[in-house]
Amino acid sequence: MPLLPSASASSPSPDPGPGGAQPEASGGRQLARLVRLPNLLIMGLCMVLVRACLLLPNSPWRQVLAPGFGLLVLAALSVGAAGYIINDYYDVKIDAINRPGRLVVGKAVNRRHAMLAHLILSGLGVGLSGWLSPWLGLVNLGSALLLWGYSVRFKRVALVGNLSIATLTAALVLLPELQLRTGHEAVWSYALAAFLLTVVREIVKDVEDMRGDAQHDCRTLPIVWGVPRTKWIAGFFLLCLALLVMGACSRALLTRQWELGLWLLLLVLVPLLLVAYHLRRADRKKHFARLSSWCKWVMLAGVLSMLWMAG
Repeated sequence: MPLLPSASASSPSPDPGPGGAQPEASGGRQLARLVRLPNLLIMGLCMVLVRACLLLPNSPWRQVLAPGFGLLVLAALSVGAAGYIINDYYDVKIDAINRPGRLVVGKAVNRRHAMLAHLILSGLGVGLSGWLSPWLGLVNLGSALLLWGYSVRFKRVALVGNLSIATLTAALVLLPELQLRTGHEAVWSYALAAFLLTVVREIVKDVEDMRGDAQHDCRTLPIVWGVPRTKWIAGFFLLCLALLVMGACSRALLTRQWELGLWLLLLVLVPLLLVAYHLRRADRKKHFARLSSWCKWVMLAGVLSMLWMAG
């Protein structure tokens, strides 16, 4: 269950230097922060595990890591990186309020250069995938356009932005299947889980970012419906996800896939229940920031659970 661009899916800000000032990061660190390098690595890992553990579990690595698949991964990560860049491009004023220590575009990177990088990466991603298959090219073109729409408008509309990013996350999980067309049902279950968890995390981030969003006329869920109702909506998607994981966990244990069942139980289901418990009690920005981080760890645990599917 990988991560895709959100209004604030950036790496942690560095510790303040003397006097509370933020130390200047190197050019490489600024670039890594701009494209959310850790998130891109998780996205790539997810695609590799989907192909290796779900679609081609008994195949040699030379077949799993075939050149065509490598190009697909490069294309998907290019579109993802472009999405992060264009999101930061349009979020300069909001991020100056919500996370001033993490600004890259307009501070370390010229806005024109950021836009150029976005266009080049988007073109590269769409072009590579289109060369592999017109269908894959169409999917990545739709993803690039949806990321643009999200950055410009959708994320400022209640629930629309959340569902947009969740759809893109699910599409990333499905890309290896769309290339091979094996008909493996487990891929769709992972895609649905990725969709649901991403919706939860995006809603939590909206609550965390209320202050900056409200000052720039965003109409996100907590601003339109209030925090209490927003928490109930996030809870609904969390419940759906917990039921899905519970079913997968039960099925694994009943079929004596002990490693997979215990992994899902201890590292996915139990943390989800803890997220639900703390979501109910959360009432401060730091609480929602912590919940967002927990969701990222659950996503990583979900991705790594594919390792047990190969057995």
